[in-house]
Amino acid sequence: MKPVVAIDGPAAAGKGTLARRLAHALGLPYLDTGLLYRAVGRRVLDHGGNPADPAIAEAAARSLQPLDLERPDLRGPAADAAASSVAAIPGVRAALLTFQRDFAAASGAVLDGRDIGTVIFPDAPAKLFVTASLTERARRRWMELRAKGIETSIETVEGDMRQRDAKDAARLAAPLRAASDAFELDTTTMDADAAFNAALAFVRGRIENA
Repeated sequence: MKPVVAIDGPAAAGKGTLARRLAHALGLPYLDTGLLYRAVGRRVLDHGGNPADPAIAEAAARSLQPLDLERPDLRGPAADAAASSVAAIPGVRAALLTFQRDFAAASGAVLDGRDIGTVIFPDAPAKLFVTASLTERARRRWMELRAKGIETSIETVEGDMRQRDAKDAARLAAPLRAASDAFELDTTTMDADAAFNAALAFVRGRIENA
């Protein structure tokens, strides 16, 4: 069986960029599992529902379609908040669990999210927890939003991110935390190449010794 690389961490820590590069270098499929929760949240908002309502959110998760992951409106404060709300609902996480495991079943994969190494693939041979300071993560997300034409203040972005961090860490269903055997990579002062080289060396070492 092809290996699974599990990458977890808070928003804007750089895990998505890192995961895509690792997948390419290792010849593995890539899945941004955060998009699943963002898409579920968006489906709820589309119908005027409350993303924190378990029944509505679970129904949206069960009806999720692959095309939902290609929507152009899965980033931004509204999508961030909706994703965080639906992700705290156990029924939503259960509905999406099979999707994630099936994705990697045949060919292995690199997956990034918030509970890949702790819940989805606790036996993955290579786990990383990618993080950075709140100030740096807020700056990165603010620049990303500006590049997409979304106007907001960096103070607002940082405040929203602080709230989401707290909600993700405190939720009862799969709280955000590093797996005990994860390699913790702080990218606060690292550029993309330095982070990639450090992660690739770790992952290759774990896969070869698995």
